[in-house]
This record gives sequence, C-alpha cells and structure tokens, in this order.
Amino acid sequence: MTREGAAISGKRSLRPLAGVLAAVAASVTGTRISLIALPWFVLVTTDSATLTGLVAFCEMAPYVLVKALSGPLVDRTGPRTVSWTTDLASAAAAASIPLLHTLDLLSFPVLLGLVAVIGAARGPGDLAKEVMVPEAAERAGIPLERAMGLSGVIERLASTIGPAAGGALVALLGPMTGLAVNAGCFVLGSVIVAVALPRGMGRPAVDPSAPADAQEPGYWRRFGEGFTFLRGEPLLLAVIVVVGITNLLDAAMTTLMVPVWAGESGQGPAAIGLVSTAMGAAAAVGSLIAAMTAHRLPRRAVFLLGFLLAGAPRFLVLAVDAPLAVVLAVFAVSGFGAGFINPVLGAVLVERVPRRMLGRVNALGDSLAWSGIPLGGLLAGAAVTAAGLTPVLLACGAAYFLTTTLAGLRPEWRAMDRSREDGVPQEEAAARDGAKTVP
Repeated sequence: MTREGAAISGKRSLRPLAGVLAAVAASVTGTRISLIALPWFVLVTTDSATLTGLVAFCEMAPYVLVKALSGPLVDRTGPRTVSWTTDLASAAAAASIPLLHTLDLLSFPVLLGLVAVIGAARGPGDLAKEVMVPEAAERAGIPLERAMGLSGVIERLASTIGPAAGGALVALLGPMTGLAVNAGCFVLGSVIVAVALPRGMGRPAVDPSAPADAQEPGYWRRFGEGFTFLRGEPLLLAVIVVVGITNLLDAAMTTLMVPVWAGESGQGPAAIGLVSTAMGAAAAVGSLIAAMTAHRLPRRAVFLLGFLLAGAPRFLVLAVDAPLAVVLAVFAVSGFGAGFINPVLGAVLVERVPRRMLGRVNALGDSLAWSGIPLGGLLAGAAVTAAGLTPVLLACGAAYFLTTTLAGLRPEWRAMDRSREDGVPQEEAAARDGAKTVP
C-alpha cells in the first residue's frame, strides 16, 4: 500500500489539523499586515529607501538566525509549546511599537530593536507550526500533499486578507493601527495553539533505536545530526539553493520595490494591498488545486513551472510602468503558479526526513533558504538609491528567470518524483522515523 492510500489505524480527528491551520492563518495575517504598515511608516517618516531596507534586514536577520538554531529546541521541547510561547513574545514586541509611538518614545534605534525581537520570536514559532502539520495529517488520515496543500491554501488566503486589510488600515487609520492589529493576530494564534490543540499534540519525538536508559543527546549533538543528514541529501540541498536565491529576490520585491513603485507611481499604500491581494488570492486557488491533485502530478514539472510563473513576470510588469489593472493581472498569474510550490516542497521534505529529526532539519533547511531574505530589502534599497527602480527590477527579473530555469537541468531533481514513486508504506515510514501512528 502506498503512503497516499495508507489508512491510519484507530480514530481519526480533524481537530489538530484545523487548529494548526487556524494558528497559521492568524500568524500570517498579522505578518502580512505588518509588511505593509511597517515599510510605509518608515518611508513616510524618513523618505529613505535605504532605511526602509534596513528595517526589513533587522527583522529577517534574527528570524533566519534564531530559526536555524531553534531546531533542536523544537525537537526536544515539542512544537506546541514553542509555538504558543513565541507567538506571545511576538505580540508583546509588536504592541510596543504603536504604544511607544503614541508616547513619543519611538526612536529609530528602538524601532530596529523591537523589529529584531519580532523576527527572533517569529522564527521558531513558524518552524513549530510547520513541524506540527505532518502529525496533524496523520491524525486526520489524509495524504501529506493534501495537508501541505491545505496549509498552503490557508497561508495564501491569509496573504490575501492581510495585505487587503493592511492597505485599508494604513490608508484610513495610519500604519500604527496596522501594527496594533498585527499584535492582536499573534495573541490569537498563541491562544489557538495553547487551548484548541490536544495536549498530546506535538510531543517531542524519540529515536526508537536508542536504548531505553540512553541519555538524551545534547543541543549541539542534535544540531550536528541535522546538519549531517542535510549534507547527505543532494535533492534537498539543490532545492535550498534555488529557494534561497528566489527568496532574496522576493524579499527585495515585497519589502522595498513594491512600496517604492507605489510611491513613485502615485498609487499609494492601497495599491500595495491590491497587488498583494491579487497575488495572494490567485495563490490560494493554486494551493487549493494542489491540495486536491498534487499527489497525482509530476512533482518536478509542477515545482519548476510554478517558479517560472511566480518569478520574473512580476519584476518585468513593474519595470515597464504598466497600468494598475495589468499589474494586478500579472501578479495574479504569478500567485497561481506560486500556489503549487510549497505543497510539493513540503511533501518532499517530510518524506525524506526522519520524523524525530524534522524540527532540526527543517530549521536548517529553512534558514539556509531564507538566508538571503534579510539582505533582500537592504541590497535593493542601496541599488534603487544608486541606479533607480527600473534597472533594478530588470536585473532581478533576469536573475529570477535564470535561477529557476537552469535548476531544471540538474540531475538531483529527478529524485523529487522517485521519492513518491517508491511508495513507502506508512507503517514502515513510522517505524523508520520513530513516529507512532495515532492510537
């Protein structure tokens, strides 16, 4: 029996999956509101693209670093505990920004510090939610691609609602209101995980081959095990390189180029929300189709075609100064392609990584893939200041196209389809990974 058709013994429950997806929705919605409110606040108060990129760097650099180091902690402590505690920390830091601004105590260095705290807390929080999805899929008795697809749908829907709400909030009530709502979303996500998820959800995984009286491995040993495993996986390393480069370019687009385009074109913050909403809505549709069909589609072709649509067209349409309607249409097509990427990528990762090591390997892989994101806004800000927006958009579009097209020529990508064709039975996978089926 293949994994897709394997039935999980015992009682099935959709509650854990619904709880994880609801927590993801709350967290992503708040973050997307912040992605509009914070850059716009910095742009209108400093009139500096470079400082706007610096704020994005100060959030994403701690995000990537702490996420990379938190994998062993998630594996040992359990993702449920890590998720709700870090969401509370993010909420406290986010709420401090509008509070200090109201009291006229928000200097730029203080803003950078609070943004860094938000990033440092978000890293392990996002990782913990990702790690809980496979267990939730097992408890619900659904294929992994479908669970990953549903997670993608929720993320994309939140990425649609968040920018729309953020654009409206910033335009009507100012950026500080958007940041206050962001804090409330983090609180909601923390409450969902702490209260709604079963207490047995996300317990630390154990190695079944270890002796019963064996001492728990230390932090650095767990970290080293994850690094060693990842180094021996050519497919995962190839994926990380491609995603790392495209993430850098996406960050440059989201955190700086779109806000600068909105300012220079006279469209204003509402246009930022419209562009993000168009892409997010189409991505939600793509993710929903992926949730229903991805387990039957050729992964490599879907993955690379999704990137082809998701990348270069967005940069080119902004570079040619097209009308807003055309920009929205192109971003919608790109979003549709992007919706297929994460369900395929998530399923491949979970299939190839032992469950007891999922936290640390996922943390390392994500952090390497996200390592360029802190630099995206920073480098783009400097480049736009030096050369102007249009040349930078054209250069980034060309880089995106070459990265995602040339990747398809690498031999490692063939293993993306083979891993599913092998059809590992779920019971064997559970024994290999040290994971138990739901009783």
